[in-house]
Amino acid sequence: MPMSATKRGLIALAALVGLVAAAAGVYLYRARRPLPAAAPSTLPVPGVLSELPPDAPGVAYLDVAALRKLQGSPLATMLGLAGADPQSDRDYAEFVRGTGFDYTRDLDKAAIAFWPASHIAAQGIFDRAVAIAEGRFDQPKIKAYALRTGHVVMRGSDAIYEVPGNPPTAFEFLSPTRIMLASGKNPVSLLGPFKPGSRDPAIQALMDRVAAAPIFAVARTDNLPPAFYDNFSSSPQLEQLARNIQGLTLVGQPKADDLQLALDAECDSMTHAIEMSTLLDGFRMIGSMALADPKTRREMSRDQVALLNALLSQAKLTHQDRWVRLSLDVTPTMLGSKSAADPKP
Repeated sequence: MPMSATKRGLIALAALVGLVAAAAGVYLYRARRPLPAAAPSTLPVPGVLSELPPDAPGVAYLDVAALRKLQGSPLATMLGLAGADPQSDRDYAEFVRGTGFDYTRDLDKAAIAFWPASHIAAQGIFDRAVAIAEGRFDQPKIKAYALRTGHVVMRGSDAIYEVPGNPPTAFEFLSPTRIMLASGKNPVSLLGPFKPGSRDPAIQALMDRVAAAPIFAVARTDNLPPAFYDNFSSSPQLEQLARNIQGLTLVGQPKADDLQLALDAECDSMTHAIEMSTLLDGFRMIGSMALADPKTRREMSRDQVALLNALLSQAKLTHQDRWVRLSLDVTPTMLGSKSAADPKP
């Protein structure tokens, strides 16, 4: 069922963070050496994260204001921050007209807490998600836009706006410059109030490694729903390696016209880290051999072949102690960006 224009607009903030996290899982940050663990006092966690539920097993963060400074560069275009084309997405263009909000201009920071789905095949990647966004919001316009198909739920003196969908979405304004959104079953209840308490130490330790980056995501993977491992049922070796992963960190750092991304997996032992590194390196060799087959190349476009060639040839695989890293410099040329076209004579 196609997503309605109303819901598309209302969850634009949460979707922005989620999409960056998902994309970064494929395009991996390049670094010269493994990320060292850092104390919270040296790498303070961004304040917007402090208002998220403390029990979430996964957290992502995006500093759009920092990335927006890259305006005019191919990287800004690649990240969708160079300004929206009104003709490219009529639903979003209508949302901007109705609310006065455009994330390429008005969003400064966003963070999302997410929980894996109990039945991934049926429910999608996330069972529920809560997002906090900072920026400039025209509250009267946004409220009126939500009420086109949604309704207001009063909780004490606080007004919460709920919009139908699959899943439904709810949001409330925390201040003139901050909004909270939730998506999932009974989204109004997902907006809090949250039980007081410190964040899961395992998640906090992962966040301490990456909190200085403008783009990052972390997740505990040692207690995933059993349905997640059904994806590896045809390969017991891969399933066992997946079960050996305790946590993931995802980091993004812009540099000139490139986006440096890295995915680090924390294994439960050094032995398993070595096994994973060896297996992934083997997959890269198999992929290179498959891509060299003319039959395989005929089934893909030229851009797809170029992208896969870049991923297989330029991605770096390293490991240290219990950590395995996949890393890559993502360039506009690699992604077929028009801004990366040959310069004029």
